[in-house]
Amino acid sequence: MAEIFELSNGTITVKISNWGATITSLLVPDSKGNVADVVLGFDTIDPYMRGEAPYFGCIVGRVANRIRDGKFTLNGVQYSLPINNGPNSLHGGITGYDKVLWEVAEHSKGEIPSITFKYHSKDGEEGYPGNVSITATYSLHSPNTLKLEMEAVAENKPTPISLAQHTYWNLAGHNSGSILDHTAQIWAEHMTPLDPTSVPTGEIIPVKDSPFDFTTEYKIGARIDKVPGGYDHNYVLDLGEEINGLKRAVKLKDPSSGRVLNLWTNAPGMQFYTANYVDGVAGKSGAIYQKQSGVCLETQGFPNAINEPKFPSIVVRPGEKYNHTMVFEFSNES
Repeated sequence: MAEIFELSNGTITVKISNWGATITSLLVPDSKGNVADVVLGFDTIDPYMRGEAPYFGCIVGRVANRIRDGKFTLNGVQYSLPINNGPNSLHGGITGYDKVLWEVAEHSKGEIPSITFKYHSKDGEEGYPGNVSITATYSLHSPNTLKLEMEAVAENKPTPISLAQHTYWNLAGHNSGSILDHTAQIWAEHMTPLDPTSVPTGEIIPVKDSPFDFTTEYKIGARIDKVPGGYDHNYVLDLGEEINGLKRAVKLKDPSSGRVLNLWTNAPGMQFYTANYVDGVAGKSGAIYQKQSGVCLETQGFPNAINEPKFPSIVVRPGEKYNHTMVFEFSNES
């Protein structure tokens, strides 16, 4: 049965559902102690189950992002996936991991509050080969930190695996309108340009002297009009210092509240998405979410990597373990 569970450590309170391993609410204080819910979503689980969420807060897979024409070949076998985004397959297909019930394996309210979800993905599910066992653990490791550890084991066939956490952030509060005044700094000197259907062309190009350059802190809205449709692009995380096996991916800041989110990851890429397709979604507490009312920071394998030999491989072979960790670190700056 789909439920919503809570983790709290006195500073951060996060609500997470076993439907799609979805973050539905995340309360954090600003420097004055004012608490706001900084993620877009719904008050109850029903709208998620009815498919009304444009991937609010969930884990997507078996392969996040787009696969060109919904096709790939692995070990000489061609696989066809459901087409659900223009001519392409997006976020695992029609019924991806965001639209299934995960098992609650453990829920601890101790010193480090945590919850672990498990899902068993079957051979042929949404067209993908092989059985895969997946676990996702959310934990509050320190007063200001939410950690997500995603693991997946390919059981009997090689298969592409690339999971992503698809929360829409608005550090001013989920009901605060546009995120175009937020600033972002992305630890990436390169990005993967897109074809007209939003699939990477296969090139890796420098961001320097372009509206995609966030190597220094920049207002998200400052150059967005030079990016047709808005930001929905994969950044190559090639700049961040590494600490404990994780590199810094992005710093997001809301100037109105001073809230800051720093994200650390071990993934090679990050989709920077400014909610360009959100259009009048009725969300929590009567909020209506419009275009660019949130920003997604989806660390990931590169989109369409299964069809691009130059991109880091996302193939996991039987007995191998896929591991993807994200650390969300909250703070305040005046």
